Amino acid sequence: MLSIKQQEREGFFKRLSAMERDGQIRLDKLGCYHLTDLSNFISGRVQGHRDGYGFLIRDDAGSDLFLSNTEMQKVMHNDRVLARVISHARRGRSGAHIVEITERRDKTIIGRLLNENSIWVVSPEDKRISHNILVKQMGKVTPKSGQVVSIELTDFPGYHSQPIGKIGEVLGDINDPGMEIEIAVRKYGVPHQFSDAALVQAEKLPEQMLESDLRHRIDLRDMSFVTIDGEDSRDFDDGVYCEPIRIGQQNGFRLLVAIADVSHYVADGDSLDHEAFSRGTAVYFPRRVIPMLPEKLSNDLCSLKPNVDRCALVCDMIINPRGCIQKYQFYPAAIHSVARLTYTEVAAILSNPKGGESASRFSLLPHLQNLHSVFKILLQARENRGAIEFDTNETYIVCDAQGKIEQILRRQRNDAHKLIEECMLAANVCAADFLKRNKHPGLYRIHASPMKEKLLNLQTFLCSLGLKLGSCDKPNANDYAVLIKKVQSRSDATMLKTMLLRSMQQAAYSPNNIGHFGLAYDAYVHFTSPIRRYPDLLIHRVIHAILAGKKYQPHTPKHYYSDEKEKHARSYDAIWQTIGFQCSANERRADEASRDVEAWLKCYFMKDRLGKEYNGVISGVTPFGIFVQLDSLFIDGLVHVTELGSDYFQYDEIKNELRGERSGIRYGLAMRVRVQVSNVNLDMRKIDCRLVQEVPAKSEFLQARCCKPIHNISQPTRKKKNNVYTEHTS
Repeated sequence: MLSIKQQEREGFFKRLSAMERDGQIRLDKLGCYHLTDLSNFISGRVQGHRDGYGFLIRDDAGSDLFLSNTEMQKVMHNDRVLARVISHARRGRSGAHIVEITERRDKTIIGRLLNENSIWVVSPEDKRISHNILVKQMGKVTPKSGQVVSIELTDFPGYHSQPIGKIGEVLGDINDPGMEIEIAVRKYGVPHQFSDAALVQAEKLPEQMLESDLRHRIDLRDMSFVTIDGEDSRDFDDGVYCEPIRIGQQNGFRLLVAIADVSHYVADGDSLDHEAFSRGTAVYFPRRVIPMLPEKLSNDLCSLKPNVDRCALVCDMIINPRGCIQKYQFYPAAIHSVARLTYTEVAAILSNPKGGESASRFSLLPHLQNLHSVFKILLQARENRGAIEFDTNETYIVCDAQGKIEQILRRQRNDAHKLIEECMLAANVCAADFLKRNKHPGLYRIHASPMKEKLLNLQTFLCSLGLKLGSCDKPNANDYAVLIKKVQSRSDATMLKTMLLRSMQQAAYSPNNIGHFGLAYDAYVHFTSPIRRYPDLLIHRVIHAILAGKKYQPHTPKHYYSDEKEKHARSYDAIWQTIGFQCSANERRADEASRDVEAWLKCYFMKDRLGKEYNGVISGVTPFGIFVQLDSLFIDGLVHVTELGSDYFQYDEIKNELRGERSGIRYGLAMRVRVQVSNVNLDMRKIDCRLVQEVPAKSEFLQARCCKPIHNISQPTRKKKNNVYTEHTS
């Protein structure tokens, strides 16, 4: 096209190579050149919605852009694209027009196989994918209609074409035991099978700690370390030991926290390390765990099981009577745990030192009492520091033999839980300080202060109740802690704590240390769970490197770079940044998969309870309705705004309320209502309810909040149309 002559070709291609080297053009996988100056375009990730439209989550952290149903026809959820901004695409909101699809993210999709007029299609389980996939090949399997299958895409969607694929795996029927977990791990892309190379490497590891492992380790096998975990725990990351000591004229404590030395067996860049990095964290489901490392390591060789020798990395701390860590040191050690204790058992021993539980563990009683003493002074120091303590209601699911919910119980936190928590916090803080003192990069666990807009809304809401958060525009963690303590005895304490919690940001991993707002620490890392968290394993490697007088540079898998040139061009800090981003994303992925399984199990549990009535408390308020947590079941159901009566309800974002325009009736957080279960949708993970008892406009709760009809809210609540909820935003 450019009429390049034969004698000019060599110079022409040299010029192209130079332009590519200088970043003026780029070469794609098909061998086509593109301009790299795309300042007019926005790059980002597509986030689909079950109603067919979607959003562009921008890479530059700008406001999300709306993608119409037409734009979503040629892309799928999680695709990466370049787009051009178009104004006023939806109710005044900026939208986007997709210019180029730069990367297809989900090539394997899980779904239900259906036969529609003799044509086989797969309906995706993830309802954010709105396309039905046309089955071109059945492969070597003979599935039946309605079964859950995995399909590999061979052709992607376009404006006028459906996605096409071939079935790769038949998982079984939707009601098969454990099917909800099989769906979730594939739906969210959780790696659930170890590579052959990783399994071979794990098999080559010894069955127990070797004598040669004692070289360069401190022998602590004569100290009475114990592990304290839940009844169903199988991997024991941490052992603890405490003894009283004299610090000058005062009584203090020596606290040792021994953490499984996973880095001794998992080398940087090997097959096991690649598997651990791709997972990022172990994923916990009811009755099943997807581990970060093969079971030979996670449940055996690295686990600090009782009565066996184990390699450990120890944080040895001297704690004064005020709960301050006066000195600390890290060193590799060999330990021999003398007992595997549970939280329930330890709590019983500490509460009644002369009881039956104490008699069976008589030799350990002094050690446990030392641990309890150091816990009390660490807890007091935490309160003095002003760390935030949210007393949330945690639950756990008890399943039957088929893997379905038998009952949901409230998890009781006792002194044993808090004891281990304080010991782990102390060790994590020492690890963060060790990195800072030695000026070595690493992954910090950061928690940014609340965003300005959320703080403003929170302060406005608190002001309407005669409360205030701190005395300045930038409250600290202590201001939160003081307010939580102040409202503890109020009838609306649960609602206030929820509002305070929602004003805060999500914690993440990053090499840029900005401190931990919630815990009121200047620096904080995760060090105590290397069996189940990859960031902890990285911190162990950093500590080992510092102790050896070296510098640790993490290895990242090749597929995170487009070519070797990019890999070498990335700076040392940028590599840590990439790993931090990936670990944070993997943590969120694990949480989403766990929540999805729990939501499905709860829906399955409730489908036999249609028509039953329950008392409950409002746990969430949205423009399209209220979520009610049912008493004793701890399950949330949605009461859509159209089920609240004939009044027109307006949503107050600041106060988290729905208010009737004519009646003045308010539905806000923590209000008690009575509802009837009206519908359960397993595919959508949705439980619908309707009110069976109206809340009087002048109830005691509402009087405390000055109930008055308000007519100047600018954002009206939308009604339900064709049984579809249209107010779910990105």
